[in-house]
Amino acid sequence: MPPIRIPKSVRIIGTGITPLNPRSPAKHAVLAGQKVSPSALMQQALRLALDNAGVSLKDLNGLIAVPSLADTHFMEAHYLATQIGLLPGKSIIVRTVDTGGAGPVTGLLEAKRMIQMEGADLVAVVAGDAVKNLSGEEFLKRADQTCNHPEAELPSPVIPSGYDRVAQYQMKNFGTTREQLAACSALMSIMASRHPSALTHTPRTITEILSARHVAPVTSVLECARRADGGAAIILASSSFLERKGLSRNTGVVVVGGGEASGPLFPPKRIEDMSEQMFSCEEAAGVAYDEAQVGVRDIDFFGLYDCFPICLIRAIEAVGLAPKGHGGSFVEEKYYQIVKGLERDPDGFKPQDVFPINTHGGLLAFGAPWEVPAMYNIIEAYDQLTNRAGPQRQVRNARRALVYGNGGIFSASAVAVLGRGSY
Repeated sequence: MPPIRIPKSVRIIGTGITPLNPRSPAKHAVLAGQKVSPSALMQQALRLALDNAGVSLKDLNGLIAVPSLADTHFMEAHYLATQIGLLPGKSIIVRTVDTGGAGPVTGLLEAKRMIQMEGADLVAVVAGDAVKNLSGEEFLKRADQTCNHPEAELPSPVIPSGYDRVAQYQMKNFGTTREQLAACSALMSIMASRHPSALTHTPRTITEILSARHVAPVTSVLECARRADGGAAIILASSSFLERKGLSRNTGVVVVGGGEASGPLFPPKRIEDMSEQMFSCEEAAGVAYDEAQVGVRDIDFFGLYDCFPICLIRAIEAVGLAPKGHGGSFVEEKYYQIVKGLERDPDGFKPQDVFPINTHGGLLAFGAPWEVPAMYNIIEAYDQLTNRAGPQRQVRNARRALVYGNGGIFSASAVAVLGRGSY
């Protein structure tokens, strides 16, 4: 048997994103009078991505799906593939990935492996959820169940309480301040206000964030990921597929490298018992940097998971933008620099020149349909690298991007390095 030829590159060649919190039924998505479903959002996002890539459903021989919270299905990818008519079929690889919020980046890396090692040529990665359609009580019940364990002794709301516990650890051990945590949400609101599709239209101040109702000791409601409905998809292709279609080898952006790492599902109940062993982003980023043969100075745009401020601060430190313990001061300094820049020149100042991170606003301000948001990081990175982000958000001469997804309470980390050009 001849050896398997590993493609020279795997590239993202198309993206699709549905509107957040659609108020009226989108074409092909839902029937009149019915609430939007996660599956309908996934299908709509996939169609948009296929159209964007200029390919059809029949070209796909791989599909990866991330499960939803609002309407979970056994073997989500198989369910979706059967609904859209991809299955039954021959020589098609279908796989469900469940690493929580890290899922879209894990899916991206899994798609790369499927293309390079399993013979797939064109793979879609899809995520969608409709958690905004759930009542507050039902959403809280389902969200609490994900990380609720007697050993953790986390009060409801469980996930905010878990991240809050980590924030207190960071404050106690590294001197992170309450204002620095709030600055994360304030800065993200500035970024989101410049994106036409974001849920947050008006920038918030640190004072407003600190004064908002608290859901945990050092976490206000304005420091939680914004619950939303939405779907997103990306299409990845092998170099051989591009050749057969007569497309340039430089189409889209290349997946240069990636890394994954794992931590416990929930933090210890005592802050004193926490240690750096529970955090996995730094390890995943290190593996990604090594595979891509780049360092932090080579990255022009960062899509960092920010479900709560402490997640953004830890990510900034993990990828090497700030030394350990200095992520909070890094964000605070950049926030005030941007505020002053906008006051001085509201039309000409570009926040992304100071802070090329989450130019769409992240989970804190753009919108967060459960496990979909890391896909928004990927799509924003794609737009930056293909010069499609627009004058309000475009990072100058962006050639490389790093995207990070986080699942659970620092339980799963997936990092990918993307690049434009030939590689």
